[in-house]
Parts: sequence; structure tokens; C-alpha cells
Amino acid sequence: MITDRNDLDDQLFDTFAASKQLLRQEAVGLMLEKLEVISALYHGFAYEHYFEADTAQKLSLILAAEEHILGLDDGRKRYINEVTALSQAFAIAIPHEQAMDVKDEVGFFQAVKARLVKYDSVGGGRSNEEIETTIRQVIDQALVSEKVIDVFDAAGIKKPDISILSDEFLAELKGYEHKNVALEVLKKLLNDELKIRAKRNLVQSRSLMEMLETAIKKYHNKILTAAEVMDELIKVSKEIVAADDEARHMGLSDFEYAFYTAVANNDSARELMQQDKLRELAVVLTQRVRENASIDWTIKENVRAKLKVIVKRTLRQFGYPPNMELLATETVLKQAEMIANELTGVV
Repeated sequence: MITDRNDLDDQLFDTFAASKQLLRQEAVGLMLEKLEVISALYHGFAYEHYFEADTAQKLSLILAAEEHILGLDDGRKRYINEVTALSQAFAIAIPHEQAMDVKDEVGFFQAVKARLVKYDSVGGGRSNEEIETTIRQVIDQALVSEKVIDVFDAAGIKKPDISILSDEFLAELKGYEHKNVALEVLKKLLNDELKIRAKRNLVQSRSLMEMLETAIKKYHNKILTAAEVMDELIKVSKEIVAADDEARHMGLSDFEYAFYTAVANNDSARELMQQDKLRELAVVLTQRVRENASIDWTIKENVRAKLKVIVKRTLRQFGYPPNMELLATETVLKQAEMIANELTGVV
């Protein structure tokens, strides 16, 4: 029987402590389970050497481990998910003796994960920041901290002094020892590059993104090897460079080239009008859209309707194929909407 308030407080404290102990014990069980699952992913890879290695050797082993995981079926996703679950269980389990016994192993798994998530454009697989902070207080911070890791550090590849899409860098990437890591680097770089271009050039970015996604899909479906899909991604890289070269050769600004790709996006127009006339059309379209687009034209139907008439009239003036006029008009308007703020001088 509870005789006073102090007895009640003591009982509540004991109950809380018991619940916390039970939760920690359950977390230890889950932690050990996840350690077993992750260790199985390293079948054939002796990561145990990591724990006796010096700093340089540790970084080399982490890179080799990354290559191993990327070589597994859906390896990156599976690994990130499992290490995230391990991290959550470990954060609850510490300072349990069994948790402290495996802290170095958790540290190694975290170090490899920290590099793998750098290739994930949407940041998937990251665990809660509080959990990560807790873990970093226990394990090797120098190797786990994501602040010092970028996509090149993650791959152990020296940052290029020149363009990431240069022939020299692509050749270096193709000849890189760790093929799966090199592939992830190029995928990440291309995806980031095309996201930037998607804000400026509708047709070009859509076409190149389709090439990229098709190549990756073939790789995932085992139609292409890592080496073969690397060649496909290098083709995408060269297409990006070729488009930039074409714009410079034609003397077109980014805006003008975006409209050029919009009107040159069909065989009929290219055959009938040829490059020079399409180039002139793109320059005139850019100017007329700029002159007639208002700051809020994308939401004012009357302004958009007026612009549509101007685009159609301009296409007809230059002899654009009538059967392709409707599609070209819509493409030009979509392109104009993408860069409306810049066209109207709004930042």
C-alpha cells in the first residue's frame, strides 16, 4: 500500500526504469539481428581487416567494401536500409555492454553507408539526425562524418580540375578499378547535371534523361554489365557536351538554344527548314516571347492566349510544317513557362 507521495514517486521511477531496461534489451536483440544480416551482405569480403588497419588502409577498405556492396543485387538500397535499422537499434541499446562490444563494427558499417548515401539524389536511407549524432559520439567520427565526404571523396576519385564531362575525366572514370563505384559516380553527376538543365531546356533535358533512365533500367534488368552501362552513360555525357558545342557554334544564347531545340524537335521541320532557318526562328521566338510575356503571364489566361497566337503566327511566318505546328506551339509555350521569370527579368 502506498503511504505517501514519496512512495508513489519511487514506484513510478522503478516502473519507468524497468520499461527503459526492457526497451534497451529489445533494442540489443534487434541490433544483433541486424548485425548478422549486414555481415551476411559482406559474404566473401573480409572487412575484419579494417579494425587493425591504419587510417590510409581503413579508407582503402571502406572503398573496397563500397564496391562490394554495389556489386550485389539492389545492394545499395538493401545496405542503407539495414544499416539505418542497425543505427536506430544501436542508439537505443547503448551503453549496454553488448552494444559497446560491437561499436567498431557499427562504425565501419556507418562509414560505408555515409559514402553510399552520397549517390542518392533524394537522400533516401538517411536515419534520424539525432540517432546519427548519438552514434558519432561513440564511433570513429573522422571516418563517418558526412561533412567531409562528397561524391568524389566517396569514390576515392580525385576531383577533376576541368569539366566533369571532359574526355579526360570520362576516360579516367572508365578505367577506374572499382567499376561499380565509378558507375555510381557518373550516374550521380549526370543526374545532377540534367536536373540543372531541366530548368532551362525542356526538350534537351527530357531527351537526355530518357537516355540515362533507359541505360540504368537495362543495367538493373541485367541486360547491360557495369562496364557496358558505363559506355552508355559516357554517350549521354558526350551528348551534353555536343549540345553545348552546337549552341556555341550557332551563336545562340541559352534561351535561344532552348527555343531552337523546341522547334527543331521533329524530322519534318529539320528537313524542310534546315538549321539556319530554324536558328533564325528560335532567335525571333525568343525576342517575341520576351516582349510579350508579363511577370504573371503563366497564370493569366488572356496573356497566355495572346502569346499562343504570337507563337503560331511566327511559326507560319517562317514556313514551319503545318502538320507539326500545334505540337511545336505547345512545346514552345511550355519552354517559355520554364524560363518565364528569367525572360521577364524576375530573379
